[in-house]
Amino acid sequence: MASFLIAAQTLVAAPATGAARSLSPGWLRVEGELIAEVGEGDPPGAPDLRLEGGMLTPGLVDLQVNGFFGHDLADAGTAGWHTVAGRLPETGVTAFLPTFITAPLPALAEALRRTARLLPHLPPGARVLGVHLEGPFLSERRCGAHNPAHLTDPTPQALAPLLETGLVKLVTLAPERPGALAAVRTLAERGVLVSVGHSDATAEQVARAADAGARKVTHLFNAQSGVHHRRPGVAAQALADPRLTAGLILDLHHVAPVAARLAFAAAPGRIVLVTDAVSAAGMPPGRYELGGEPIELPAAGPPLRADGTIAGSALRLDAAVGNAIALGIDPAAAVDAATRLPADLIGRRDLGRIAPGAAADLTWLVPDGTGGLRARRTWVAGRQVWDAGSGNPENGNAQGPSPSTERTRP
Repeated sequence: MASFLIAAQTLVAAPATGAARSLSPGWLRVEGELIAEVGEGDPPGAPDLRLEGGMLTPGLVDLQVNGFFGHDLADAGTAGWHTVAGRLPETGVTAFLPTFITAPLPALAEALRRTARLLPHLPPGARVLGVHLEGPFLSERRCGAHNPAHLTDPTPQALAPLLETGLVKLVTLAPERPGALAAVRTLAERGVLVSVGHSDATAEQVARAADAGARKVTHLFNAQSGVHHRRPGVAAQALADPRLTAGLILDLHHVAPVAARLAFAAAPGRIVLVTDAVSAAGMPPGRYELGGEPIELPAAGPPLRADGTIAGSALRLDAAVGNAIALGIDPAAAVDAATRLPADLIGRRDLGRIAPGAAADLTWLVPDGTGGLRARRTWVAGRQVWDAGSGNPENGNAQGPSPSTERTRP
């Protein structure tokens, strides 16, 4: 069983329960696929790898990835899935929920069946934690980039074929649709996380959804009723209701800096960073697809539909963590929002933390020279799957890192 010791100038650790904290310096020892020990100060022996600068964090967990590197996961083939899962560690992501947006129900059911056939054959890379269905049970008034022609009510007949594979772990829906509260209860009883999104609901309707078992809100402030002081909507309830955790696309285009600060201040420990990345992410400006329809990635800003509607993002999750820190969010809280909190939301308490017994999913985030953060090295289950020094996502070996010292600007 492989064993190696890493010492870091800064290590963001999280216990089995409770918020993360920064250890400066800190160290950890990996045994096989798990973290065996974590400590503060100097390591108990000569480390196999010493990381100078940046911070060693749990592997990042993204609950909303429509696509990346030129591939839309809803209709990607084997090569597309291999590319996305194999290369997401370049962004620090070690686990994710591929996200399928609104489409006809038979097309979504087939996409789920195709995904179930593909998953056992993926190469080493980011873990696929299930599938996030963002639609088709959304509001026509807040459909955003979703095709309104395919929206429908979440009846038992509509849900049944989508749940057959067991892959669905998260469903975004509008609680004001007929039958939605019954659907929330059904999904929650089956262990599916329900998120309120693309919704024109009142705060009271969102509260009733939380009563029925909803526990999340999809991309806070975007495609939802807001925080009007006399007509509070989805965003207001998300910030006020301790039962709800809100996803936040922190590319500084979807949400203004002051609104992002408001979210972290109003709902500490209840904000999770997501990318909502689409096929254009990681690619040069040009034309791509989302849900079978064209989108355009400009030279600056998020991808757009032809009518100017924002269509997902080209955000990296490591960059989102850096953006949060640059806005004044405590670094440990920013890391928590992209690791422990999303992992806990979908019931994966073995992920998203640096603690004894947790999966050895790790990433080393370093300054990129512009004030942002980038993943320099990434490990999944104790195996190094990304090393920016080589540019090879399969660099390293299954036995962990070779003895060395890495330095970068603090």
